[in-house]
Amino acid sequence: MNEAPVRKIIHVDMDAFYASVEQRDDPALRGRPVAVGYAAARGVVAAASYEARAFGVRSAMPSTTAMRKCPELVFAPPRFEVYKAVSRQIHAIFADYTALIEPLSLDEAYLDVTENLRGLPSASQTAQEIRARIQAETGLTASAGVSYNKFLAKLASDQRKPNGQYVVPPGRGEAYVEAISVGRFYGVGPVTAKKMVALGIFTGADLRRHSLGFLQQHFGKSGPWYHAISRGVDERPVNPDRERKSSGSETTFEHDLHAPADIEAGVLAMANEVWDWCEKASVRARTVTVKVKWADFKQVTRSRSVAALVTDPQTLRDLSVSLVRTVFPPRAGVRLVGVTLSNFDVDLKQASPGRLDFAPMEAPRPRAPVECI
Repeated sequence: MNEAPVRKIIHVDMDAFYASVEQRDDPALRGRPVAVGYAAARGVVAAASYEARAFGVRSAMPSTTAMRKCPELVFAPPRFEVYKAVSRQIHAIFADYTALIEPLSLDEAYLDVTENLRGLPSASQTAQEIRARIQAETGLTASAGVSYNKFLAKLASDQRKPNGQYVVPPGRGEAYVEAISVGRFYGVGPVTAKKMVALGIFTGADLRRHSLGFLQQHFGKSGPWYHAISRGVDERPVNPDRERKSSGSETTFEHDLHAPADIEAGVLAMANEVWDWCEKASVRARTVTVKVKWADFKQVTRSRSVAALVTDPQTLRDLSVSLVRTVFPPRAGVRLVGVTLSNFDVDLKQASPGRLDFAPMEAPRPRAPVECI
């Protein structure tokens, strides 16, 4: 039997996407440290330009912390409709090269170009052409990782940021991951990375030294995944029909809320935002989750699944309020509330892309290497 061809996978990641859009559209922001967000006491940085990152400003950082790190920081209010429009432009470019596109968010996606529509001889050349077109048509730069599987392509896209690309050819994946910190591995979050460090696992080479049994003992069902990626192995296909698992909205208040009526009002506002998304995406769900973060940053979640789909906004509002009432009276001031819908009933392939939860896989068998990609 003929062996299946080695996949040619590209991971495209826009460079400081939101902040770059703001700098593109406002010449006064170019070359300056920019944070997308609000310079409010409870504001949070949604994205930071490379000039801001040089000062240690990062996404999800409180605005007050960001301003202490970079007193010259300029805040640009987020314009998500603009970012979505630019993302559609970028995805239209992708579609000229392959139908196998798996969005991870507005600013990154996997592409399987094993049989690219332009007939280009290599994935490297395809990535170069895509990046050049993105810059020409949007005025923005993108970085790319090219390899024979998704895990390696995603790692590689960060290798030469911004505005660069890196190739991990077949047969070189295991050597490539050896020196990389496990904290950079897809599927290894901060808590798991801390646990690995406590076990003396700092790099891919450290991870590879441990047996499958050891990894299963310490990391459960994720053990086979860690065993595989430490060897540069990942058989997950690029899946253009991958379902989004949840949709939610949350807000951080300017001041801590103590009155139950005020907290409920915040929850209702978030429920309305989630319902607006459901309407646009034409989807319905069965599980509602409410998140509450206290003034001391500890948080609690409450969920409820119902037999029938949530098909109207009032039902979503009622469920959300009933869930938040289970934490009354408040143990402290409330700084954040969120509402999330999950357990969708329909295929969401037409919905707007969003980050997906990671599900580890059984360790696959490596493909036979070839000489070029």
